[in-house]
Amino acid sequence: MNTRGGDGCPRKKADAAQDRDAGDKPPTPVIAAFKVFQHELDTKHDKYERLVKISRDVTIESKRTIFLLHRVTSVPNAEEILNEAEVKLDGVRQKIGQIAEELRGEDIYQFHRAFTPGIQEYVEAVSFLHYIRHRSLISLEEINASLVFMRTEEDAAETLLPGTHVLTFQVTPSDYLLGVADLTGELMRMCISSVGNGDIDTPFQLSQFLRQIHDGFSYIGNTGPYEVSKKLHTLRQSLAKVEDACYALRVRGSEIPKHMLADVFSSRTTLIDPEEGVV
Repeated sequence: MNTRGGDGCPRKKADAAQDRDAGDKPPTPVIAAFKVFQHELDTKHDKYERLVKISRDVTIESKRTIFLLHRVTSVPNAEEILNEAEVKLDGVRQKIGQIAEELRGEDIYQFHRAFTPGIQEYVEAVSFLHYIRHRSLISLEEINASLVFMRTEEDAAETLLPGTHVLTFQVTPSDYLLGVADLTGELMRMCISSVGNGDIDTPFQLSQFLRQIHDGFSYIGNTGPYEVSKKLHTLRQSLAKVEDACYALRVRGSEIPKHMLADVFSSRTTLIDPEEGVV
């Protein structure tokens, strides 16, 4: 045991001395290069984590806006709800402005996975609000036009850039398509709420609108992003439920009291095969 301990102590002392000698010597070019790589990777990782946190805030506030917008079918004055939703979306845009600031001078596709969930949720919320107001689908250009941010002179002073500067954030076509695909689920829920409130006109409007969206996605086919093909199945389910509701309203609407329409609709949608699509 003493011999083993005696052998170990000199080895430790030699290793410690070698470390001291290495610390006294200037780093080799290889070590210096890897120090630079380490700094770049740490900086990128920190930026990625900040983008994930901002995207999470965007997702939460966008979902709250969507929940708020679902109340328009049950309140007498929908304009108050829409105005409140606009205020919430303005706050979401400020969060997206922080994303634009983080991405300034960067390749956005290196960090796209960090913020794409929040951007998709924002597209879903703003397109839902636009449909309620105008009964049409908001375009990608209209969404990007609202994502222009002015930097104040204080912010410019921090970066040693005098004057006011403009930051823009461009929603990618794939994020726009995925957000619109998620919108169809909210429109299906809006259809259910409308039927429950005795509104028999909105389901037929939604059915036609969802059919147009489905036809548009059908043109994309397998050429679009992989995530689009996965969400296309959910889109078809939403369309099938809305069309089934329209069928029930057209065939049996005159026989069923308005306060019972929602129950009939809910019972019929549960009978739809979850694997069944729309031809």
